[in-house]
Amino acid sequence: MSIGLADAQEVCFVPLAGPNLDNSLLEGQIQVKSEDSEINQDTFARFKGKVEIDSFKAKIKADEAVLNRQTQTLNATGNVSFKDSNITVSSQSMQLNRISNELLIEESFYQLNNVQGHGKAQKIGLGEKTGINLIESSFTSCPVDNEVWRIQASNIEITPDQSRGVVKHARFYIKNLPVLYLPYFSFPINDQRQSGILYPRISSNSSTGVSLEQPVYWNIAPNYDLTFSPRFMSERGLQLKTEFRYLTEAHAGQVNIEYLPDDQDLNDDTERYFYRLIHSGQIGENWRVNADINGLSDDNYIVDLGSDYYNRADTHLYKTLGLSYFSKNLDISAQFRDFEVLGDHPDSYRALPEIRLNYLTPMGLGAEFQVNSELAYFESSESDNPTATRLHIAPTVRYPFQNQWSVFLAEATILHTRYIQKNIQNLALDKNISRTLGQVKVHGSLAFERPASWFGAPVTQTFEPKVQYLYTSFEDQSNIGRYDTTRLFNDFAGLFRGQEFTGLDRISDNNQITVGMTSSFIDKNNQERFKLSLGQIFYLKDTQVVDATKDDDRSALAAELDWKIGSKWYAHTQAQVSTITDKVERSSLSLEYQLAENKIIQINHRYVRDLSSEKINQVGVTASWPITKNWQWVGRWYHDLERHRTVESYTGVQYESCCWSVSFVAQRNLSNRFDENGAQSTNEFESGFNVYFTTRNLLRDGLFGYRRPYLLN
Repeated sequence: MSIGLADAQEVCFVPLAGPNLDNSLLEGQIQVKSEDSEINQDTFARFKGKVEIDSFKAKIKADEAVLNRQTQTLNATGNVSFKDSNITVSSQSMQLNRISNELLIEESFYQLNNVQGHGKAQKIGLGEKTGINLIESSFTSCPVDNEVWRIQASNIEITPDQSRGVVKHARFYIKNLPVLYLPYFSFPINDQRQSGILYPRISSNSSTGVSLEQPVYWNIAPNYDLTFSPRFMSERGLQLKTEFRYLTEAHAGQVNIEYLPDDQDLNDDTERYFYRLIHSGQIGENWRVNADINGLSDDNYIVDLGSDYYNRADTHLYKTLGLSYFSKNLDISAQFRDFEVLGDHPDSYRALPEIRLNYLTPMGLGAEFQVNSELAYFESSESDNPTATRLHIAPTVRYPFQNQWSVFLAEATILHTRYIQKNIQNLALDKNISRTLGQVKVHGSLAFERPASWFGAPVTQTFEPKVQYLYTSFEDQSNIGRYDTTRLFNDFAGLFRGQEFTGLDRISDNNQITVGMTSSFIDKNNQERFKLSLGQIFYLKDTQVVDATKDDDRSALAAELDWKIGSKWYAHTQAQVSTITDKVERSSLSLEYQLAENKIIQINHRYVRDLSSEKINQVGVTASWPITKNWQWVGRWYHDLERHRTVESYTGVQYESCCWSVSFVAQRNLSNRFDENGAQSTNEFESGFNVYFTTRNLLRDGLFGYRRPYLLN
């Protein structure tokens, strides 16, 4: 049996270094210092009082030492200490054979040098060829004054040039309680990747029942490894999980396969699976290839069995394969893009393929000429949906200018798109259609600063006004299908985007002016203490594209505020407020108190007046706080103010010492399970309990989704 700690524990005390042998001794020579000595030239030499024996590779200290010249053995007694590059030992007696360079030490305490480990031994044998041999000994990597666990063994062997030690007839103790006996096992003695058994993962929830996952790590080669993780679930059966990773000079990637041959919780013999391939590589100097391919057996796989890569709120799994070329002026990318759609969600179009070519070159006098182009073929898994081939080309002439106090950009673009649409029977779409639009944009901003005072402290105040004029001509686009286009929401940065949609199937006509400003206060350490941004679009003409029509002559007022309130308080908020109705359309607020890295309390609120005909109004609290020196608590709670219910709760405690860690986590959240028609449940909850025997970062996991609530520099 081989136990490997690939999840290496955190070192929180410094291992002993090897001896400082700053001497001029040659190999085979020794130097002895003592307060008293008696020397018989042919038989022996006796040394007493603060004896120090230095050699080329080791240092010995003792109260008394006797060197037998005939047998070439050295016996040291009384407060003996021995140090070499591998070990430091203290005992009452030791014997050294200078011919074989073998050392025998009895009734000793030892500390491994340069690695984490120490213990006691009845006998220790040291040799250049045999390494370290511990007889009837103990071993632990915990601090001397806090041995949470230890191994008692008949024999422990640490061989030179080996990355693992061997233990025979071992008894494992937690404190003084014996918990396990093994006739043989090996353990790592350095930080190299090594094959072996990793820490188990234990959990329990209403979906899987009691779950025990035991990862086994195989270090195939320096650039290949495999983790095989059988997982037993009391409610569902035995699941097999594998993770294969590879790394070459030009390529890197990972393959995951999960398989449950028979889900016992379902009525029929249902096999369930998940697969994932991630790859990134370079082909030659300018070419790169990438892949992100995911798939699963059914919509509820992630909800029922969990995932390390997706969460239960995800509705699409990516399937992309791409090839790209980059040079100074030209970049080309070709991508096959598909989706695995979960539940009753609108079917997404796949692009098979999508080819993009972008070219940029200077024209002289500071002007630039750029061409963005795209060729894509769209199809859907629904046989009744239309398909389309889309060719788009957009030549642009622009003049950018920038210095320390101003930015100016003027550009003119022609947007030409041609569609060939098929399977359009009984649809108000045209088989062949071209759309040509003209667009002009002028953008300018200035930067001012002045000395000011911020709560009595001297600061520098900045003021950055910006204005943008955008004009886009109009063409009727109702006879074009929507293949990769959705409506965008505007925050402060989005006001200057100049487009209402993703993709190219809808390009809104524009005749508008966008005005914005940003002001900040910067302290003497060049740190922003406060930053406020405000902006709004004023429409000079009504939009004629049906999907982008608006009732008002201006957009909502977009605002963002970041504030570092003292040294421990931080705040971030953003909102879009209608200046016609004075109602908040969207908003978010984060207020954080951080006393130290692991002492955090954050309050969050998010609000959306209309998201797919639903109002979002939720408040949440996230916190982390140490209980004692070794115990840490983390909690998370979110409440739906519209439905008057808690949508997620999470709490966990972790004990972490220098040599081991255990975490206990309880959580309750919406199950989000899909029914037979693909509809997702919004009323069913799932509860669970997990135990992690790792140095897992409970702070990071417990604050899932946590972000520092300010964007100050």
